[in-house]
Amino acid sequence: MKLYYFADGCSLATHIAMREAGMEFEIEEVDVQTRLTRSGRPFPEINAKGYVPALVFDDGSMLTENVALLDWVAQQSASLKPDEGMPRTRQTEALAFISTEMHKPYLSLFFLPGDEAKPILTGAIQGRFAHLAAGLGDDYLLGDRFSVADAFLYVMLRWAVMSKMSVPDRFASYVARIETRPAVQAALAAEGVQTIAA
Repeated sequence: MKLYYFADGCSLATHIAMREAGMEFEIEEVDVQTRLTRSGRPFPEINAKGYVPALVFDDGSMLTENVALLDWVAQQSASLKPDEGMPRTRQTEALAFISTEMHKPYLSLFFLPGDEAKPILTGAIQGRFAHLAAGLGDDYLLGDRFSVADAFLYVMLRWAVMSKMSVPDRFASYVARIETRPAVQAALAAEGVQTIAA
């Protein structure tokens, strides 16, 4: 398998989850500006959608979209797989919320021209962080064990630091806890990015 990623992009969530699951896979970076892979191939030739993450399986088939990839990875791993029924539904709920209500507004914040909408987008994202902080479990987003939703939320918190956005104080210990995980450290090292815990 090969995972195509942008360094410190949303694909970092899938990268972390795959390492947490103990999977064997290759990674290949895609340049954000040129859309060329590290090996020089135009990325849209690989994934017509033109964005990451994209996971190409050994048989040549491909899976895209973080929510789908994170759910798939969780189903392959005893440590990440939620119980069937409501626990899996709650995980899907968390992934959908992070994807639609946080990830998408961030893309507008980062890439829309002009500054007029930025305070509105920032306020909306901060409101989403406040909502998640209020329901944060003792250790992780969905309870006492790490889930693929935590991998995705962690990336959103990295982006908050990148954009100098304030988030609830409760996330400081959460980020520190996430960054002690060997799989997270390995993914960050492989992508050449730093930890963000104070």
